[in-house]
Amino acid sequence: MKIAFVLFDGLTFLDFAGFYDVINRLNFFEPTKGTTWETCAMTDQVTDESGLTLKVDRVKPDLSEYDLVFIPGGMGTRKLRYDEAFVGWLKQAESVPLKVSVCTGSLLLGAAGFLSGKKATTHPRAYNLLEPYVTEVIQKRIVKDGNVITAGGVATSIDLGIYVVGLLAGQEAAANVKLQIDYPYEMQGVVEE
Repeated sequence: MKIAFVLFDGLTFLDFAGFYDVINRLNFFEPTKGTTWETCAMTDQVTDESGLTLKVDRVKPDLSEYDLVFIPGGMGTRKLRYDEAFVGWLKQAESVPLKVSVCTGSLLLGAAGFLSGKKATTHPRAYNLLEPYVTEVIQKRIVKDGNVITAGGVATSIDLGIYVVGLLAGQEAAANVKLQIDYPYEMQGVVEE
């Protein structure tokens, strides 16, 4: 499995880091050994909402090369969803088997057309921004509709990572990751369509 973490200026760092910290553990489990990942962006570095600068692995790669594309949220999504160059690049992921977002990353999935005819979620304060892109906004933490998984606000990135580990490597692996990261919470608010 090959994962693309799509980054951009104005992302919320915890959206990325919460999911990344969990999902990079896929290599610990037999069904997902050999998983690779790359940070990808339109430029060679991005700056999060608070000014933290991140260097990326690949600039504007062909996103169709990946098996999973992950998009975090952040205030940068508000303008970026209207950026034709960025949205055009994101559309390369149309054939990617699994498209995943947390927080307002779902607005970018929507702008690329990946939420058409689907149910999805986002940060609770951005439900109204998601409405034009979906058939229904589901006010839950994680929504899986076909090959698209969207998740709620910032801290949900950890739940989302655990959920995706469970999908790809099995529930025993997900339970193991929860122990590794000392995550005592039971997952709630998951909708699968």
